[in-house]
Amino acid sequence: QVQLVESGGGSVQPGGSLRLSCAASGSIFSIKAMGWYRQAPGKERELVASITNTGTTEYADSVKVRFTISRDNVRANLVRTVYLQMNSLKPEDTAVYYCNAVSSFLSWGQGTQVTVSS
Repeated sequence: QVQLVESGGGSVQPGGSLRLSCAASGSIFSIKAMGWYRQAPGKERELVASITNTGTTEYADSVKVRFTISRDNVRANLVRTVYLQMNSLKPEDTAVYYCNAVSSFLSWGQGTQVTVSS
């Protein structure tokens, strides 16, 4: 089992930046990829960005250039952390952002709210 804890959400004005963090613990050596999804009110959950164990990244077209996904190497305390740096935020980026991890299971974090508004 993999446990995921997200942090870093909040409110920001258009054009601002936020950095989300997702700390994975538990069976982290079984993780093949991690990613960020988001769900806006009334919409389906969608992929924002993902990163594999080999460092291959994938982005939704709507966030390319503005968002960057990255990860720490496994640390001695056996926690793997994935980050989502979000720049030039737009009101349409407002959503609950969820971290996920792909292993033998699909694990999800609890979600963190991002609100972009003037």
